[in-house]
Amino acid sequence: MTSQSTMIRVLIADDHSIVRQGLTTIINRDPEMTVIAQAEDGQQAIDCFREHQPDVTLMDLRMPQVSGVEAISAICAEFKPARIIVLTTYDGDEDIYRGLHAGAQGYLLKDTKSNELLNAIRTVACGQKYIPPDVGAKLVQRLNNPELRERELEVLGLMARGMSNSDIATALSISENTVKTHVNRILSKLGVSDRTQAVIVAIKRGIVSL
Repeated sequence: MTSQSTMIRVLIADDHSIVRQGLTTIINRDPEMTVIAQAEDGQQAIDCFREHQPDVTLMDLRMPQVSGVEAISAICAEFKPARIIVLTTYDGDEDIYRGLHAGAQGYLLKDTKSNELLNAIRTVACGQKYIPPDVGAKLVQRLNNPELRERELEVLGLMARGMSNSDIATALSISENTVKTHVNRILSKLGVSDRTQAVIVAIKRGIVSL
């Protein structure tokens, strides 16, 4: 029987209680693991990490108050050895890039089978990365895509909210011609021909969210 001192201590951060309960049941069934704390938003995740300093943290990406990406960045800035696995429903290449770039060592989707989840926790607890092949392929795709600049991301976010060039110009205090230039660059970088396609691709890839 595994002693308490050698068990892998896990923190779960997810804003859905039923998800946290299900994960807790799966993890606590394994004799080598135990869930020591749960958080329902990013700020709670940061606070719980400070208090418990778990061996592995399972972190959802999109949560209220503070996002998963922000929480990962904050935790990794304060605790260099932090070992975090993103566990999310979002598999867009931008979501993957942001999660891993923030400091996560693993990336799993919520439809992952229980045995793969437990294997990922063991792998990351040992200091190794856990990136499934399909996630790795999307990460490579993201790294090969032209990167949108900060202003282009702002314009794209307002496009996703249905704003016209005139509205965007007013919101960002720039000229309408400048907005048109940004829109054209966005379409080119995303490889699409119109605004609607740009928004659809951006949402699918996780560049913007509604």
